[in-house]
Amino acid sequence: MLAVVLSLLAAIGFGCSDFTAGLATRAGSVIRVTIVDQAAATVVALAVVPFTSVRGLTVASASWGAGAGVSGVAGAMVLYLGFRNAEFSVASTLSAVGSAVLSVVAGLLFGERPGVFALTGIGLAIPAIAAVSAGAAGAAAESAPGAGVGLAAGAGVGTGSGAGVGAGSGAGVGAGSGAGRQAALGRQAQGVGYGLAAGVCFALYFIGLDKAGSGSGLWPVLIAQLAALAVVVVIGAVSGQLRLPPSSRARVQSMLTGVTGMAGTTMFFLASHEGLLAVTAVITALYPGGTIVLARVLLGERLTRVRLAGLGLAAASVALIAVAGA
Repeated sequence: MLAVVLSLLAAIGFGCSDFTAGLATRAGSVIRVTIVDQAAATVVALAVVPFTSVRGLTVASASWGAGAGVSGVAGAMVLYLGFRNAEFSVASTLSAVGSAVLSVVAGLLFGERPGVFALTGIGLAIPAIAAVSAGAAGAAAESAPGAGVGLAAGAGVGTGSGAGVGAGSGAGVGAGSGAGRQAALGRQAQGVGYGLAAGVCFALYFIGLDKAGSGSGLWPVLIAQLAALAVVVVIGAVSGQLRLPPSSRARVQSMLTGVTGMAGTTMFFLASHEGLLAVTAVITALYPGGTIVLARVLLGERLTRVRLAGLGLAAASVALIAVAGA
């Protein structure tokens, strides 16, 4: 029961972190936002870990922790890029389903044996991904901003006469809406790809923290965070983005991302050593629920029927895997 509670707390932490990260990256550079959120998370880890972990750090634990940190920050940056191209509910859900499925596969390789329910849940994940992706594309096509632009341009072209107005506006609508719809679909497709890639990185992150073991206390969490900060600082320096986000709001949102993300990481680390990886990782993968609720309530993000069906399948997939491993 303790593992389930800790995993749910981890899900809440990661869900809040994704939401604030999505807001921050829509107003500023992904690299700059990631630098601030990783710095904030490092400050929290430095303030907590040394005073709560009396056990020594082994080389194996440090290595797994460092690997987890690199994978985690890579997943975060890829997911943030997904947020800039697709709605929160798309990239976040796909990353969660991907990380859950791969974590279960890893558990199998490590000797865990999920039952029929877990295998059924993995099977449901595939149509869930397809449904969420299709829902995203449909929503983008319907709300493509290019349609309005095309109408205005077309009307302007045909202002000479009545016939000109009809021809001009018709051509403008067709060209504008077609180009806008194609661009929107392209962005959504990128968002879907980013979400799936983030899922792979997060699975490696979960696996790394799990394999780090609990013999060194929370030290692997700090090592993971230091590794993540080092990676993103190097990326920022090489790309010329080693600066703060431009707006104070984005800075605050980035710091909140780091604080809530570190809370989620700590809860998952504790949970993964209280229960099976296939259970704790999948329950933690419920984190898009919090992101989607916040996005729906605070931002009014629209959920189409197809997307709702996909989210329902994703929830069923996660639930079946969790129940099977309980």
